Amino acid sequence: MPIQGIIFDMDNTLLQSRIDFAAMKRHIYEYLFGLQLLPGDFPLSEHTSSTMLEQAKSSGLTAEMYAAAMDIATEHELRGMEGAGLERGALQVLEALHGRYTLVVVTNNSRPAALKALEITGVAAYFDLIAGREQMTALKPSSSGFSYVLEQFPQLPASNWLSVGDSWIDGAASAGAGIAFVSYKTDPVVMKARGVEVTGHMQQLSELEDLLASGL
Repeated sequence: MPIQGIIFDMDNTLLQSRIDFAAMKRHIYEYLFGLQLLPGDFPLSEHTSSTMLEQAKSSGLTAEMYAAAMDIATEHELRGMEGAGLERGALQVLEALHGRYTLVVVTNNSRPAALKALEITGVAAYFDLIAGREQMTALKPSSSGFSYVLEQFPQLPASNWLSVGDSWIDGAASAGAGIAFVSYKTDPVVMKARGVEVTGHMQQLSELEDLLASGL
């Protein structure tokens, strides 16, 4: 089926993120460890904040605790959005695709933080939908954010969508929703090691138009 919609990750795909993800993960871990939901020898380097939180759910993480962890994440996100700039070629690609494709952002960031960053960088108006973690039942690598997008555009089945992101969690979330995935800057070999198959690979965002024209 022809691609009619494109879902972009935000940090380090559209924006040159200044979020200190390592510090955010450590901060959330310390909170969860203090609640005795994660052990002292938890393999932090093998996890993202989202997979760490999923692990904590199995140990009794409540909705109230999860919300507190998200407050920690929001604190780091808002700090990291200050002075954030666009990835090279992002504006030109969005200008070229706008009006020809349904354009969406799906990010693990809070939606207010995402809106702020996209508005500051002048690209928010190019998107038909901006979905943050508030629109998800679980963070990426869960596919819930992508399923939310499919629900908002019922006229476009999964086969009409393409997802673009820099992380394996983007690819895993895409696959879970049945959406083809193009990796950005991350070697497909690295993706495959995480169990993610890619439809295409880009080193520059400017390559996206050629990939779309090729029929992938």
